Amino acid sequence: MVTSIILLNVERTKINEAAEQLAEMEGISEAYSVSGKYDIIAIARVKSNDDLADLVTNKLLKINSILKTETMLAFQAYSRHDLESMFSIGMMK
Repeated sequence: MVTSIILLNVERTKINEAAEQLAEMEGISEAYSVSGKYDIIAIARVKSNDDLADLVTNKLLKINSILKTETMLAFQAYSRHDLESMFSIGMMK
């Protein structure tokens, strides 16, 4: 599994629309509107580097309101949250 963090600058009037489009896109597990230098941060989780390249260079082009992106490849996860167990069948609320 390849995980990357994609930082996006988007047209100001299209942030919500772009975030919704990202959230529905295969390969994007999460999309957040944020404060600061960027408008949206997307977390991509794909099977291979080739899938990431396709996502970033082809699929993101379909969202016309994206002005600029910066993609960071994650090497190691340091988290107390076990995402797989959270999404397993029988998750307790």
